[in-house]
Amino acid sequence: MSQYRRSYVPGGTVFLTLVTYYRTPLFSEPENISRLRTAVAKTRTEKPFEITAGVILPNHIHFLWTLPSDDLDYSQRVSRLKVLFTRLLRGKKSLPQNVSASRRKHRESNVWQRRFWEHTIRDEIDLARHLDYIHYNPVKHGLVSCPHLWEYSSFHRWVKKGGYQADWACSCCGKKPQVPDFAEMVFGE
Repeated sequence: MSQYRRSYVPGGTVFLTLVTYYRTPLFSEPENISRLRTAVAKTRTEKPFEITAGVILPNHIHFLWTLPSDDLDYSQRVSRLKVLFTRLLRGKKSLPQNVSASRRKHRESNVWQRRFWEHTIRDEIDLARHLDYIHYNPVKHGLVSCPHLWEYSSFHRWVKKGGYQADWACSCCGKKPQVPDFAEMVFGE
């Protein structure tokens, strides 16, 4: 069995990607986005963290979470978020019959992929690259032509804070967009 090693830094900021089971577009339905927001809010009351940035796409979510200075356990928060959302979606005791024996043994539903992807933010440049990645993701996936057109993103909050111009990577403002280079943003290549 593979050994997964995650980086845990007290008070750290972590980039997370959570994907739905078989990339089912659960978040194409507004009521599921509402359920997700409820699950996130409940998770935050139980184990506080700051949502630095985020985007909800039809079949996956990207977050930047910043943990309290004395805490490093984002895995527990992700797990709790997944459980709460699944309960809101399926009901408290509902485990579908059409999932594999392994998933049933681990009490996993057909809502989320088993694991999640994480990256601990190293510095301000790394943070900026991941913010850009999150905010450009709806455009990258062909869901909208410009970041400001995607409703389920922290982009609008960052524009209000002065972190982005409203026309960042925009193709509808009449000028050629400055499209971010994702390899450079994420991997520093």
